[in-house]
Amino acid sequence: EGSENTPSSRVLLRVLVLVPLLLDKGFFIYVGFRHVRFGIDRQRGPRPEVGQPAPAFTFPDLQGKEVSLSSLRGKVVLLNIWATWCPTCTDEMPSLQQVHQSFRKEDLQVLSVSIDVLGSQVVAPYMRKYRLDFQTLLDPRGTIKQTYATTGVPETFIIDRQGVLRHKVIGPRDWMTSEMLAFLERLVKSG
Repeated sequence: EGSENTPSSRVLLRVLVLVPLLLDKGFFIYVGFRHVRFGIDRQRGPRPEVGQPAPAFTFPDLQGKEVSLSSLRGKVVLLNIWATWCPTCTDEMPSLQQVHQSFRKEDLQVLSVSIDVLGSQVVAPYMRKYRLDFQTLLDPRGTIKQTYATTGVPETFIIDRQGVLRHKVIGPRDWMTSEMLAFLERLVKSG
């Protein structure tokens, strides 16, 4: 009878052709226990190493003003890469806000970079809903994922006053633990 061209065989053929293509392009999002992972990303750059200068970037904030990492030199920067659609990102936002409030009068800047494709359209309402007032930048193209070689969201990078990467955290954290607060305090007090 030859090959059958039934609807189910056509669907199977499409799946067999599309799945490897989508995986190759990194379109799938895997949800792990504590971290939303991206698919395979062959565009990722070299992984930033602790003790090395943090990679530079410039993105607009919610008001459209361009902000670069280099403009924050002289402050400790807690850089959080996240997205509104990420449940574990939402879980850690309250403790990031607490760190922001606790260090408001010191040289520590909580700086979040959203990779949401819709940018301020979704990020601004999210910030209002959760009463977050730390500085947030918009990267709708997701270029920071390559710059910082991230594997998913959230990921956080702690950068010292000289612009050197001092700590990297994959997945959400409670930023108000005594150990983390002591670490941040040491960085703020170091010259």
